[in-house]
Amino acid sequence: MDTAIVNELDNVVVRFSGDSGDGMQLTGTLFSNLSAILGNEISTFPDFPSEIRAPQGTVGGVSGFQVHLGSSKIYTPGDDADVMVIMNPAALKVNAKSIKRGGVLIFDTDSFEKSDFDKAGFKTENPFAELSISETVQLIPVPLSSLTQKSLEGLGFDNKTVLRSKNMFALGLVCWLFNRPIDKAVSFLEVKFKKKQDLLSANIKVLTDGFNYGSNLHLTLSTFQVDKSTNIDKGTYTSISGNKATAWGLIAAAEKAGLQLFLGGYPITPATDIMQELSLYKNLGVKVVQAEDEIAGITTSLGAAFAGCLAATNTSGPGLALKSEAIGLAVMAELPIVIIDVMRGGPSTGMPTKTEQTDLLQALYGRNGESPVVVMAASTPADCFHFTYMASKIALEYMTPVILLTDAFIGNGTSLWKLPKMAQLPSILPNYTNKDAEKVNVTSRDEVSKVRYWSIPGVEGLGHRNGGLEKDYNTGAISTDALNHAKMVATREEKVNNVANILPDVQVEGDSTAELLVIGWGGTHGHLMSAVTNLNARGEKVALAHFNYINPLPQNTKEIISKYKKVIVCELNSGQFASYLRTKVPGVEYLQFNKVQGQPFTVTELEECFSSLLK
Repeated sequence: MDTAIVNELDNVVVRFSGDSGDGMQLTGTLFSNLSAILGNEISTFPDFPSEIRAPQGTVGGVSGFQVHLGSSKIYTPGDDADVMVIMNPAALKVNAKSIKRGGVLIFDTDSFEKSDFDKAGFKTENPFAELSISETVQLIPVPLSSLTQKSLEGLGFDNKTVLRSKNMFALGLVCWLFNRPIDKAVSFLEVKFKKKQDLLSANIKVLTDGFNYGSNLHLTLSTFQVDKSTNIDKGTYTSISGNKATAWGLIAAAEKAGLQLFLGGYPITPATDIMQELSLYKNLGVKVVQAEDEIAGITTSLGAAFAGCLAATNTSGPGLALKSEAIGLAVMAELPIVIIDVMRGGPSTGMPTKTEQTDLLQALYGRNGESPVVVMAASTPADCFHFTYMASKIALEYMTPVILLTDAFIGNGTSLWKLPKMAQLPSILPNYTNKDAEKVNVTSRDEVSKVRYWSIPGVEGLGHRNGGLEKDYNTGAISTDALNHAKMVATREEKVNNVANILPDVQVEGDSTAELLVIGWGGTHGHLMSAVTNLNARGEKVALAHFNYINPLPQNTKEIISKYKKVIVCELNSGQFASYLRTKVPGVEYLQFNKVQGQPFTVTELEECFSSLLK
């Protein structure tokens, strides 16, 4: 056979999996970025092991990266893989149930020895038969390790360095399989290894040899072709992770508001990337402080807010708990601060690299006293930019802490993102004290919105103290008066509730004439939208209302929910948003679909649930 048959597909799911030292994250990132450059819609899901360094070759050390690419709208990284690249038996064991029937499975034969089977916990020396997949998928055995050694033979690299390059051989092979030119992948490598020319040369050679190996041997009966998307508007696009988009949203908001950006934080998985990304932009005036702990991280940011900066802090689950007292201080002091919580599996240290939505009630209520804050949630890696920007706008214009919830799934995952123009972004107008106005002091507020004016220390006439003790409504002096305290509690709550006046209405997607309404929030949107879209295409009527603004809720929330005969709330926890809705929109029977496994929903399980409710 001279050439393989080209199988044209609308979308395809590819998963790379191996030991945490096999470079699967880099391989998947390069392939997804290459696909984005070529005009495909993409959605990715990096899946890291929870252990920092599990024993090599064991199930606990398996790392994966899945990318869903297509020529039409892509909402999720996909459920099961059409093509899977497996570096060892442990990766096979973890992922065996996640490859489609008839899919292509490429595996490194050099890592499929008896000792490897033993490490992975196999009972036989035929793992494919043991897992009952030998007859259901196309097995493509490739000696990746030895071919990489042969590729770099005589170039002076030690064996460890050579074997670390085998992921590039696999990438070249997959580029051939999907008819991808490798010149763009080479460009990415040139950026990554620009300071290590020897490693750059090695990776380019192995990548090229992997591509040629597939081309010359025609390893499969057909290759794949996914045309570029026809749904993409004109503009400049990039593949962006949720954490990077969050960092850029803060930068854009500071620029729009004419303020310096300050982030005080402490490294914690999976939120650390936000701090690291911001630290690259000193040229834009961004100031980042890596504090000694979570408490110091947020309190340095509160100091920056008091001094007139756009202040932010980033964290994840346990860190949000540690920051709770300081968030309460920000509520009492009425200072603007953005708290970004990239949610992960809990409680306590839990599963640091896995995703959940289990911090919602902590964000809403996890402080002493009556301590209302604005709570928001992003839905995709790309819209982390928009909702970070809006969180900053609300914090600055309403003089309140804002908690923005993302999660490990969208924080680490990537999607295609159109770069916005600064002129098109909403204005941000902080509510500064007018020191020349009559009868205005440093703790005065707008009596309509109840927003306290922002008095910046250092401005003549605006010097003042601030802190955590209750203040007199009129003078700002410390007060223990009972009626004044009740008035201040009600005022702070009213101020947060007034944010609803500027929020967009929640939109109904899918079939608005349906009797079943699916409700979700945050990072589950893609999976819910995919399930609803698929069911509608089959004639099953389902609608979706997805929430990004949680406290306060959009003003039309009750109106929307009350229209439907059946309502089901889907979330990656035990029912936190459903419980919250019962207090805000009572009188509705809220059904629940919950998952707490450290993994996102699958579209299949959602479709099965919704279909059963329709019947």
